[in-house]
Amino acid sequence: MCGIFGYVGKRVDAGSLAIDGLKSLEYRGYDSWGVAYKTGGTLTMKKETGKISGVNPADFSAACSIAIGHTRWATHGGVTKENAHPHLNEASTIAVVHNGIIENYEELKEELKKKGHAFRSDTDTEVLPHLIEEELKHTKDFTTAVRTVCLRLKGRYAFLALHTESRTLVAARSGSPLIIGVDTDGYFIASDIPAFLAHTRTVQYLDDGEMIATDGKTVLFLDIETGHEVQKREIEITWSMKQAQKGTYRHFMLKEIMDQKDSIARAINQDEEEIRTIAQAIKHAQGTFLVGCGTAGKACVAAEYFFSVIAGHHVNYAPASEFKLFHHFLKPESLLIVVTQSGETADVLEAMKIAKAKGSKVLSIVNVQGSTVARESDYTLLINAGPERAVASTKALTGQMAVLLLIAYALADKLREGKLLLLETGEMINDMLNPRYVERLEALADGIKRHENLYIIGKSWNYPMALESAIKIQEVSYIHAEGFAGGELKHGPIALIEKGTPCIVLVGKDEVTADILSNAMELKARGAFIIGVSPERRDVFDEWIKVPEASTAQAIVNIIPIQILAYFLAVKRGKDPDMPRNLAKSVTVK
Repeated sequence: MCGIFGYVGKRVDAGSLAIDGLKSLEYRGYDSWGVAYKTGGTLTMKKETGKISGVNPADFSAACSIAIGHTRWATHGGVTKENAHPHLNEASTIAVVHNGIIENYEELKEELKKKGHAFRSDTDTEVLPHLIEEELKHTKDFTTAVRTVCLRLKGRYAFLALHTESRTLVAARSGSPLIIGVDTDGYFIASDIPAFLAHTRTVQYLDDGEMIATDGKTVLFLDIETGHEVQKREIEITWSMKQAQKGTYRHFMLKEIMDQKDSIARAINQDEEEIRTIAQAIKHAQGTFLVGCGTAGKACVAAEYFFSVIAGHHVNYAPASEFKLFHHFLKPESLLIVVTQSGETADVLEAMKIAKAKGSKVLSIVNVQGSTVARESDYTLLINAGPERAVASTKALTGQMAVLLLIAYALADKLREGKLLLLETGEMINDMLNPRYVERLEALADGIKRHENLYIIGKSWNYPMALESAIKIQEVSYIHAEGFAGGELKHGPIALIEKGTPCIVLVGKDEVTADILSNAMELKARGAFIIGVSPERRDVFDEWIKVPEASTAQAIVNIIPIQILAYFLAVKRGKDPDMPRNLAKSVTVK
C-alpha cells in the first residue's frame, strides 16, 4: 500500500526522478500523490488527488539534488490535497512521507497543539514533521531528532524525512518496507525496487527497527532502539527493466499472464537437495501449517490437496489474518509455511512472529528477493516470477503452486517425477497461450460482460481454483463472482441460479470428474449457462474452454484461462485491470 520515493546525490534532476519513481510504484494502489524538493534555499511542494500517470516529469525539472515523493492510499482522513503527502512542519524546513499507521497519533497531536502547533490535515502522518521540529529544539542533529521521535511511535510504519537545512534524508522502518538503491551518483530510498530499477540494481535492505541517514555522499544505518551503527551488505538484484515494463502489452496484467509461458519453469528451477531438506522438515514436524492472504491463500488451500493426494500427508491452512487464533497448536517442533508474493504482507509477518514466539521454524515461498519475509525465515524458496506489477496476482500464483506441488512430490520421494510433470505442464501452457486462444476468451468476455453475477465450481484442487477465479473476476471487473465446492451447491448456492446465469465449471481427468459433471448438470437444470474449463468437451457445456490434461498440475492449468477471462471482462467493462479500486498490491497494514 502507498509508495515512498526519495533521492539525494549529485544529480540535479531529483524532482523529475521523484515523478518517474512514483509512476513506477502506481501498482501499489493509491488515490493521491505528492512530491517535495529543494530548489536553492526553498522547499517546493506539489500535491494532487487522482492519478500521476499523465504528469510530465519535465514539469519538475528545476535544478535540485534532493527530493521525496509519495502515492497515498487513504486511511486517516479522506482523499484530499491537504491529506496527500508530503506533510511539512511550521517553517517548511522538514517534509515527511509515510506508509503505515501511527496508532498513538491522537495523543501526540494533542500534545503538539498545546505547544502551539497548527495542523492542516486529518492524517496521522502530519504529527511527524512537527515532532521532529520539537526535537530539533533540543539537538541540532537531524538524525538524532528523528530517532528520538521514532522511540515515541506506536504501530507499523515506514517514513522518509527531508531536511532542507542539512540536505539530509532520514528514513525509518517498523513493519512497512523500505529499500535503498545504491548508485555512484547518490542514494535512492523507496518502498519497492521498480522505483529506481532504471538507475541501479544494487540494493541494501532496511530491517525492522532500523533507520538510515544519507546526504548523498555517505550512508549511515542505525538501530533505532540503541542508536548503534548497523553494518549492511550490498545485494545485486537480478530483475531487468524489461521484466518490469509492459512492452507491447496494453496492461501489466495481460503481460504477466502471458509470462506464464516461462515462469513455471523458473519457479521449479530449485536446488533439489534444498527441496528434499524441506520435505524432510515437513515429514518430521509435529504439525505443519500453511498461511497466506488472498490469492496466495488459495495456493495454500490447493497445497492441502497436493500434500494429501500425492504424499498422503496432512497440513493445516489458515488465512494469515486468522492464524493467531491457532497459536495453541504450535510447538518448537512445528513448521509454518508462509506464501506471499511481496514478502511484506503485514498479516503474514504477524503470523511469522507468532510462530517464532513458539519456537517453530518458518519456510517462506516468496517472489521478492531480500524481502522481510525472506530474510526472517529459516528456509526460503524464491518462485522467480520476476516483477509482478498488476495488483491482481497471476504468474506469482502459478509459481507458488508449482513450488508447493514440487515439495509434495519430494515428500512422496518422487521429486524427479514431479519436476518432469511441471516441465511438461509449462510446455503445454506455452502452446496454450497463443493469439487464437486469447482472442476466443476475449470473445467470451464480450458475451457475458453485462452479467452482474457469475459462479464458479470445482472439486479437489479445482475447488480453491474456483475461489481464486472468483477473486480474479471480482477484483478487476467488479462483477459479483463466487466460487464453491461443487458438492455444496445443493446446500444453498443453487438458489441463486436463474436462466442464463453464467457458471464456470473447472474440470480435470481424475477421481472426481464424474462428480463435478453431475454438479454442472444440476446448474444447467436450473437454467445456468455452463462454461466448461476442461481437457475434454462435455455435453453439459454450453461453452468449452479447452485446457491441456495435466494430472496433479491441473489446477495450475485451469486457472490461467480464467485469469485471461477476468482481464477481458475488466477491459470490456471499461475498468483498469492493473489498478482496481480500493485495492493495493502489497498490503502492509493489518
